[in-house]
Amino acid sequence: MGQSDEQRSVSDEEWAAFMRRAEQGAGAAPEEPSARARMVTERLRREDEERAGAQKKRFGRKGKPVRNEPEGWRTGPAWQEMEGRRKPGPVRIALILLLIAGLALIAMRPELLIDRITGKAEGAAKGRQPLPAETVRPSAAPDDMYPDRGTLKEPFRGSPAVQWADGAAGIELPEAKAVNGVSQEQIAAHLGRAKEFLVAANLDPATLRGERPERALKLLDPLDKETKDLAEKSLARPTATDDPLMMFTRFKPSEVQPAGPVVKVRGHMELKPGEAQGQAEVVADYTFVYPVVRPGGSGVERTIVRRQLTFSVVDTRRWQSTAGTLWVRQFQHEIANSSCDTSDGFLHPEFPGSAPATNGPTPSGPPVDPYDRSKSLDQNGQEGCGVVSRT
Repeated sequence: MGQSDEQRSVSDEEWAAFMRRAEQGAGAAPEEPSARARMVTERLRREDEERAGAQKKRFGRKGKPVRNEPEGWRTGPAWQEMEGRRKPGPVRIALILLLIAGLALIAMRPELLIDRITGKAEGAAKGRQPLPAETVRPSAAPDDMYPDRGTLKEPFRGSPAVQWADGAAGIELPEAKAVNGVSQEQIAAHLGRAKEFLVAANLDPATLRGERPERALKLLDPLDKETKDLAEKSLARPTATDDPLMMFTRFKPSEVQPAGPVVKVRGHMELKPGEAQGQAEVVADYTFVYPVVRPGGSGVERTIVRRQLTFSVVDTRRWQSTAGTLWVRQFQHEIANSSCDTSDGFLHPEFPGSAPATNGPTPSGPPVDPYDRSKSLDQNGQEGCGVVSRT
């Protein structure tokens, strides 16, 4: 039986042919492959088979034997070529759809891109950060904001009040200290009662609904008959001169409802010596912003009330006062966005499309910014029915 091509030696016919050429003086004897050459050939063949077996196990599929060649000798197309032929994956499709949606949004609302370029978007975001507590009267009015109208979801949108504190949190008390012979303990007690009065008169839901402000009334010193009598008279029979709005914030539920539970508040209290030894004053200056809607409506308007009240604090060893009460020495107020021709003891915010008043004064004078707290009410110089620059 003949041998395989890898195992057989030189055949008899080849040897006979060689002898004839040798006798004629030409040719060289054919060499049989050496044992080393056969070993190298066999080793390379086994390595090829082993690599093929390893590849089959790792990927779980059949494949061509891996040849014993330098890395990169036989590679596929360059990745740039493959990328050109590859179908877009889900991530790329999603990015394309987002890009199309963004372009459509900009086409419908180009102000979004304009605001970003001009910096209005950053200004609006910055304008929503809470302000630190006010400790002294500011030197200027708040900056103008992007004139957005309030909504039920964002009733203070477009207003400086968006940065103000919510409700009673906006009435922060100064550090109590002895003033003009009045002890630190008495000052601290009056600061607390002053805040309690402001909350009861301007933030209590019952008071805002037009109910009798019982909590606030109980805080008034019975010895302060002038203030006590004026409050009772104005609540019973409101007139232009005897108006409960001088001290209390009240709306008619049949006309308006709050646009959410939050009232924005900003202001400060300060301590001053009184006119005589043993007397001191707590001066409160606060602005309240009320977002309101018509019953069942969605159009939000804001009414703004600023109040300045001066409470007297006395050394009870020298001056008479009722324990646990307040003596109101002075009070002033300013109201923005309320009808000027009604004196029934309630605020009457005006909404777009409202019928103009047929009676009463016509608003006049230079516009007043109701958010400007840089001047006292004495310095505003605005009397009667004026015009506001914004609400």
